[in-house]
Amino acid sequence: MPVHRGITSEVYGGGSELRIQKEIILGIGGRKLLKALNIEPGVCHINEGHAAFLVLERAANFMKATGTSFEEALATTRAGNIFTTHTAVGAGFDHFDPSLMWRFFGAYAKNDLGIDFNDFLAMGRQDSGNVSENFNMAFSALRGSGAVNGVSRLHGEVSRRLFQNMFPRWPKDEVPVGSVTNGVHMPSWDSESADKIWTDACGKDRWRGDLETLKFDISGVSDTELWQLRQTSRAKLVDYVRQRFAKHLRDTAEPNEVADIASNIFDPNTLTLGFAWHFVPYKRPNSLLCDTERFIRLLTDPDPPVQLVIAGKSPPFDESGKALIRQWVQFIQQHILYHHAVFFSDYDMLLKEPLVQGADVWVNTPRRPREAYGTSGMKVLVNGSINLSQLDGCWAEAYNPEVGWALGDTYEYDTGTNWDAMEADALYRILEQEIVPKFYNRNQDGIPEEWIAKMRNSMATLTPMFSAKRAVREYTEKHYLPAAVNYLKRASKNGNIGKGIVSFRHDLRNKWKGIHFGEISIDCVEGGFQYNISESPNGINPHTILVQLFANGQNGERESTKRAHL
Repeated sequence: MPVHRGITSEVYGGGSELRIQKEIILGIGGRKLLKALNIEPGVCHINEGHAAFLVLERAANFMKATGTSFEEALATTRAGNIFTTHTAVGAGFDHFDPSLMWRFFGAYAKNDLGIDFNDFLAMGRQDSGNVSENFNMAFSALRGSGAVNGVSRLHGEVSRRLFQNMFPRWPKDEVPVGSVTNGVHMPSWDSESADKIWTDACGKDRWRGDLETLKFDISGVSDTELWQLRQTSRAKLVDYVRQRFAKHLRDTAEPNEVADIASNIFDPNTLTLGFAWHFVPYKRPNSLLCDTERFIRLLTDPDPPVQLVIAGKSPPFDESGKALIRQWVQFIQQHILYHHAVFFSDYDMLLKEPLVQGADVWVNTPRRPREAYGTSGMKVLVNGSINLSQLDGCWAEAYNPEVGWALGDTYEYDTGTNWDAMEADALYRILEQEIVPKFYNRNQDGIPEEWIAKMRNSMATLTPMFSAKRAVREYTEKHYLPAAVNYLKRASKNGNIGKGIVSFRHDLRNKWKGIHFGEISIDCVEGGFQYNISESPNGINPHTILVQLFANGQNGERESTKRAHL
């Protein structure tokens, strides 16, 4: 129906009502589509909380097929669900008011799931007993999945903090959220020139074979070939920038004297910086504008010069992001820097490809730990571009001095401090004292040897590490195969194991308050202490109870947990 076509007309915006309709289509509609196509996956991967309603529909299907209750069906099917979260702040999780949930799910909870609506809402609440709390999609996905992961090692740590309140009294490190660092499909992003170098060195099927060999194969490429790759890629980017800038001027009806600049802006032999992403405050895209005089000197110094291509867009209703964009546009116009810096506001795939292929240095300045992963910095690797990034997201695990440059000191600072200004100063200093000299310091053959060494190390070490093949293989080995096995076990015999889990959970809930400990004695033994504790399990099978002794860390040491069965 025409009224339904508008639901997917835009990615952002539209308010909560449109948002929940999109997520119903994605989660429940997506599951119904698979069923209509007679596709019955053993494992369902929920990418961010937007698709979390899938866990409900999957459980509902199992209920109808086996005659189990919703609780039993969920205990069975959750073993085959994997939830990947991308959000680095709790405010980023989608959540919906209980009244809105009632409009769309009141009948669904009763008729399809056979549960009370308050029990339904409890699935998506941190405090299941708080009737005023909104329904949180991420909480629902976590409760309905057998495995949960962040998208980089650091983001895994951040996610454990975000979800820690759902696991009261658990040590943060034991919150059941792991990590699988994202990867990108390298063949989709390498330039023609880069593809030739990789093919000659590693073969056409390089991304299908053993990634371990790529490091050694690409390391054998000569300095001359690698430098020619950068020269060719940069020249193509400059051509594209001129064409796109000319089109921009025609579309915006700029004066003729500005339009004349389009044909000769930028220099194919000049060090070229690239920055592109969503313009939101946490990305700090205006770090380079903290000291405009210093930045202008960096750009306009004739010996040696620097040029910058910056692009991005802000969410439709984010006025702070739009203000950041206006600041860049006004900066370039006010100081007439068209020869040295361009800003493209309509950031799209047509621009992203030449930019990640042609930039010599990819700049990324998020406020740690807000960057979950950072795939743009991954896409430049295969083309020999080098990263200058905050130690956040994937760069926190990738960086070493041989492969690029880093901002930050691995600590996190409040926005109220002057840390942003300090890191902006560090950004200028790295550009002035390290990046620019290394790029322009050439040997007798005109090749920057130090630059090429860092470029080669980056390509050889990081490209395989952040390839989609590595990421998919890690997901397969770490999550997909174990989830498939566990789901088949639980689903066998109409979910008998799931029924047993629910029965045990109810028994434990009824008897838990009756468990008590008696006297505790502590004996000194070699290498530590032995704790002797008497207990009364209140009719619960002792073999199902694990006693843990937890000790807080001191003087920076990690917490310690010791376990023993009764």
